[in-house]
Order: sequence, then structure tokens, then C-alpha cells
Amino acid sequence: MFHRKIYQLCEAKCDVCMFIRDQNRWIDQARIVDIEGDIVTVRYTEEDEDEVRALEEFFRLESIGSVMQRLSSVPKSPDYEILISDDCPASEQVPPRSELDKP
Repeated sequence: MFHRKIYQLCEAKCDVCMFIRDQNRWIDQARIVDIEGDIVTVRYTEEDEDEVRALEEFFRLESIGSVMQRLSSVPKSPDYEILISDDCPASEQVPPRSELDKP
């Protein structure tokens, strides 16, 4: 089942977050580029203070503990206002932040 899900994510060519069990680390915004037997090829970028590196690593399927796909994200900044489309039906609109803070 897990092998099939990783294969689907590889075919979809979407970014995923992976937890590598034997290294006890997360890889963010990785792309699964190939699966051959039980070897999974992953590409991702890492940023240091003054450089960006593109990496490609190979992992055994059993060393991958978790794979997640980010659906969306919203900044947590207090002065960030969620944009609301006027075309959206009223029942699906998110109320303004000022109304959410009311008790």
C-alpha cells in the first residue's frame, strides 16, 4: 500500500515532505523522481546562509517513515489579512479576522 502511494506521488510530480526514519530527519519540498525496486530517488533543494544546493538522494523504501503532501498554508502573522473573493457564495466565505476574534 505504501509503495503504491509513493508511486502515485512520483507520477503526479508534486512536492512532498518526507521523514527518513534511519536518519531521523525531515526533507521539505522534495520531489520523488523515480522508484526502482525498493529504491526511491528524491530531489530537493537546501538553503544555507549564502548558497542554495540542489540535491538528489536515494533511500530504501523501508527507511521512509512518512510522506506528506501540503495542501495549503496560511501565514501566522497577526497583520496578515485573508483574501476573500467576492465571487464566492456567502456560505463559503471566511469572516474577516475582526469577527473571528470576538468572543
